[in-house]
Amino acid sequence: MDKLIITAAICGAEVLKEHNPAVPYKVEEFVREAKAAYNAGASIIHLHVRWDDGTPTQDKNRFKEVMDAIYAEIPDVIIQPSTGGAVGMTDDERLQPLDLTPEMATLDCGTLNFGPVDIFVNTEKTIIYFAEKMNVLGVKPEIEVFDKSMVDTALRLHKKGIIKDPMHFDFVMGVQGGIGGSLRDFVFLRHSIPANATYTVAGIGRFEFPLAMAAIIDGGHVRVGLEDNVFISKGVLAKSNGELVEKVVRMAKELGREIATPNEAREILGLKKK
Repeated sequence: MDKLIITAAICGAEVLKEHNPAVPYKVEEFVREAKAAYNAGASIIHLHVRWDDGTPTQDKNRFKEVMDAIYAEIPDVIIQPSTGGAVGMTDDERLQPLDLTPEMATLDCGTLNFGPVDIFVNTEKTIIYFAEKMNVLGVKPEIEVFDKSMVDTALRLHKKGIIKDPMHFDFVMGVQGGIGGSLRDFVFLRHSIPANATYTVAGIGRFEFPLAMAAIIDGGHVRVGLEDNVFISKGVLAKSNGELVEKVVRMAKELGREIATPNEAREILGLKKK
């Protein structure tokens, strides 16, 4: 069984300081939260960025500013920019971080009713456009799926040569409008991907730690962070992203699963440090 890769999704585009004061907006806050997660055992920082007032942005210069500041403190960490951005952004607006040629970035593989009123739009044309740009730039996609149909889309595009091997999936589970966060749902997605693919599980809210446990046992990988869940336990706010990562590390140690370093994560995922 591979060592466990932990990804920390440190802020997202929706969660606010009103939900948890540790959510980063400013550059120094991003560095603080990335370091806390890395020091606790995270190999990958899944990155959205904000302006200082908390407004989400895909501006590549803001991404560069934040990424450079993080790399200055933790140079071996893997930074994985989001190309999801925020609901309502255009394709080219969302793609800006790819101009920085990160090692990997997210590739959302379907459209989703995102909560009660929003729609997160990813047409097949958009998915192909994003995937082909990643191929040209040598950026590994993390295939984000919020439902089984998105797995099927990714596999179909893989068969056409648009999404390359080795595939790495992120099962985002428990979003209102997507697949649920039950163990039944996890097993369904887990057995829907090829045997040579790797996966990470991102459980939303109360599903975060039960699904982390399932992935640890199964040999998969885990994403936690304030983007997905602001609580360390029921009704208790997490003090930092690092505290969320620490909880996963304790779970893994109890189950005899070692934690991957960033370079070990690169080897598992087929990445080359740039």
